[in-house]
Amino acid sequence: MNIRPAVLSDVPAIHGLIVELAVYEREPDAVINTVSSLEADLFVHKRCFAEVSELDGEVVGFALYFFGYSTWKGRTLYLEDIYVKESHRKHGIGQALFNTVVDIAKREGVRRMDWQVLEWNTPAIAFYEKNKALLDGEWINGRLFL
Repeated sequence: MNIRPAVLSDVPAIHGLIVELAVYEREPDAVINTVSSLEADLFVHKRCFAEVSELDGEVVGFALYFFGYSTWKGRTLYLEDIYVKESHRKHGIGQALFNTVVDIAKREGVRRMDWQVLEWNTPAIAFYEKNKALLDGEWINGRLFL
């Protein structure tokens, strides 16, 4: 297994994994992002960044993140998604991806790393708890679709 920064040729595989993630999260029709839009956001505009897990030349997992800002803490990193193909889970790939993003956050000097997890996703909750993450039920998510 190899964890590395995504390259342009990985974008179709990452997009395919995003679609798989949407199916896993019971939202199969929710993905409107396209391969070309993802490509532009990752490599032209650099709005977000991705790490991939590669096994025998196949991208089997990804972590997509971007930088934000907290008025209280300063620079932050938001882990938008981390996903590993179902057939490749339980082999440490998700942990390696997560550790890589944590290392990036530390290297970039961010003060906080954030993400969300669905309340029914008990495997993900257990994963984050194993990593000593604070899963804070106090904050209510706000969202506006434009």
